[in-house]
Amino acid sequence: MASRTRASGLLPVAVRTLGCKVNRVESDEIAAQLLGRGVAIGDEDDAAVIVINTCTVTGEADAKARKAVRHALGRQSEPVVVVTGCLAVLDADGLRAISPRVVVESDKARVPQAVADALGLTEKATADASVLTWGEGFRSRAMLKVQDGCDNFCAYCIVPYSRGVPRSVPPAEVVARARGLVEAGAAEIVLSGINVGRYSSEGADLADVVTAVAGTGVRRLRLSSVEPQHLTERLLGVLGSTPAVCAHLHLPLQSGSARVLAAMGRQCGPEEYGDRIRAARAAMPGLAVTTDVIAGFPSETDDDHAATLDFAKRVGFSKLHVFRYSVRSNTPAASMAQVAPQLRAKRAEELRGLGTAMRRDYLRRHAGCRAEMLVETAEEGIATGTTREYVRVCVRSRALKPGDVIDVVLGDGLIEPVRCKVAPKR
Repeated sequence: MASRTRASGLLPVAVRTLGCKVNRVESDEIAAQLLGRGVAIGDEDDAAVIVINTCTVTGEADAKARKAVRHALGRQSEPVVVVTGCLAVLDADGLRAISPRVVVESDKARVPQAVADALGLTEKATADASVLTWGEGFRSRAMLKVQDGCDNFCAYCIVPYSRGVPRSVPPAEVVARARGLVEAGAAEIVLSGINVGRYSSEGADLADVVTAVAGTGVRRLRLSSVEPQHLTERLLGVLGSTPAVCAHLHLPLQSGSARVLAAMGRQCGPEEYGDRIRAARAAMPGLAVTTDVIAGFPSETDDDHAATLDFAKRVGFSKLHVFRYSVRSNTPAASMAQVAPQLRAKRAEELRGLGTAMRRDYLRRHAGCRAEMLVETAEEGIATGTTREYVRVCVRSRALKPGDVIDVVLGDGLIEPVRCKVAPKR
C-alpha cells in the first residue's frame, strides 16, 4: 500500500474505541506503541490511517461498528481504516467487503504493524512501548489489562466466542507493567479484564494481584468490574485492608428477577448478590456500588421488570448503567421469545429514570463530605477528575495539573462533575 506523507512528516493516525473498558486499554496500548515509533496520534479529520477497535456484544454494537467504519472512510483525507476488535474476529469478510481501503486485523498485537504497513514504514513495529510512552498524553488513571476471555456463556453474550477462554497475564509481568505506569506518573491503576475475577496464573489469584500491584506504591487502585460470585471472603479481606484500594466496586447485576437471571444463564441470583453486597460493604466502609442492568431480556414480564426496579432500590446503588436488550445473532437468547421493542425502550427509560434519581440521592447525601480527587484534566482554570468513590468532580484552580491528588469538599450539585472546593489541610 502506498505511503502517506506530507512535508512536515507522517500524517497522523487516529484511534477510535467502541465498547468495553478492555477495548480502551487495548487501544491505548496500540496508540502507545505507535507513539513509541514516532507516529503522531491525532484526530480523524486529517488522519492517514484510522484504527477502529470494534465491539460485537449486541446487534446494535455490530451496527455501530459498521457505521463507524463507513464514517471513517468518508473523511476528506481518504484514510486507510484498520479494523480490529471483537467484530473483526467474527466477521472479517463482511468488514473487508465494505471497501478496498478497509484492512482487517483480528490480532490486536499486530495492529501497529498493520498501521506501519499502511503508512509505508519499513521498520518493524516495536513489541510493547505502552509503559515507556504512557506519560505522553495518556490518562493519569491508567488501566492495566490483567485478564482476557470468558467462559460464562451468558445467553445474551457472544464474547466467549470472540474473546476465547479465560487467560491471565503472569504476575511478574503485571507487576512490571504496574511499576512502569507508576514511574511514568500514573496516580491510579485500574485492573481490568473481560472477567477479571477469573484471574489465575502461576498459582496467583486476583487477591494476590491486588496485593502485588499495591506494593508498587501506586496511590490508588481500582477494579474495573468484577462478577459478584467472585467476591470471596479472601478477596474482600484484601480489598478492605489495602489502603490504595478505592471504595468503589462495579458489580454487574443484569436483572433483579431470579427467573430472568436463570434464563440468562447468570451464575448469581438476587439473594446471593445481596449477600455479596452486604459482605462487601462490611469489608469496605463507605463503599459505592455501581452496576449494569439489561432492560427487556427475552420473556421478561412486567413482574420481572418490577422486581429489578425494587431490587435496585433495596440495594441502593450509587449508579445504574442501563442497556436495552439488543438481539445478538448466534446466541441462545436470539431464539427466545422476544419482548416488543417499544416495551424494551419503555422499561429502559424507567430504569434510567430510577438510576438518575439514585445517583442524585447519592450525591445529595455526600454533599459537604470530604473526598480525595485525582486530577485528570486541567484547562482554563478548571480541574476535573474523580474521587475514590468514582464521582466526577471539578474545582477552580490554575495551579493543579493532571496527576495531582488533593482533598476536596463535595458541593451540593446534583449533576456531574460536582463542583467542589479544595479542602483545608488536616
